[in-house]
Amino acid sequence: MTENAQVKALEQIMPATHGADEDLDWRAVEAVWGGRLPSDYVAFMGRFGAGTINGEAEILRPLPTPGLQWAPDHMAEETANARAAWEAHGGRSAFDADPEAVIAWGVTTAADILCWLTTDPDPDRWPVLVCGRHTADTFAVYPYGMAEFLRRLLSDEFDVSPVSITFWDGGQHSFVHWRKAQRRWQEGRNPETGEPDPYAGDFAD
Repeated sequence: MTENAQVKALEQIMPATHGADEDLDWRAVEAVWGGRLPSDYVAFMGRFGAGTINGEAEILRPLPTPGLQWAPDHMAEETANARAAWEAHGGRSAFDADPEAVIAWGVTTAADILCWLTTDPDPDRWPVLVCGRHTADTFAVYPYGMAEFLRRLLSDEFDVSPVSITFWDGGQHSFVHWRKAQRRWQEGRNPETGEPDPYAGDFAD
């Protein structure tokens, strides 16, 4: 795995203890998405993988895969949702960009979709585009890569939250890989905390 400074900084406040290398075929990923994805996302997939942050946000896999209990969310389905939201809110009158330039990499439990705006030919210069559900603006661009955006979000560095929920409480942030979360569920434990959960069990979502 190639070390990335932004992912390393993020790991200082959100340990990768419950993360796992997603072990992706990046040539296959590039074939699907028409080129390489940002290096911080690639490094994140190698260090953390896909999964949830504080039980309130989910980082998506770039390709679909079968799950242990249910299929984890992936970029294509949320990208389609973000592009549909662009159309539903007025298209270019709401946000002047080609919808094909929007690629989703994360979601929140409040239905915000976290995306890249891919207009720059260099993926490492793609800013974050938030398609917000209950935010001040439905579409807002932030001049940071995915990892730096998350670090700033979890450090509460924005004057106005870019997402519809608050998922920091001053304590340590947690990340749980989707496979670990599903194993916990099958074992009757809370997917995020690992504590016994009477509502968890081995049935499909």
